[in-house]
Amino acid sequence: MNKSKKPLHKQDLNFVFEKKNYIVMGIGLAVIALGFILMAGGGSDDPNVFNEEIYNFRRIRLAPALVLIGFAIEVYAILLNPRK
Repeated sequence: MNKSKKPLHKQDLNFVFEKKNYIVMGIGLAVIALGFILMAGGGSDDPNVFNEEIYNFRRIRLAPALVLIGFAIEVYAILLNPRK
């Protein structure tokens, strides 16, 4: 048994990311969630009636753009090096 190892509760736990990375990841997840929330809805109560609301600007342009921006923020958060 290696005597130079400290018990687990006394070891320094090193995380892959730092606090700043996790904050940026949380922002990215919030933007992605907002995009999916904006995409929801637009259906008709009656299946025999077509609802044009499904093709509005919010669902076709804004929501997918927010989801893509959120994924870009996530990539940035992963690549971010806060030590610099």
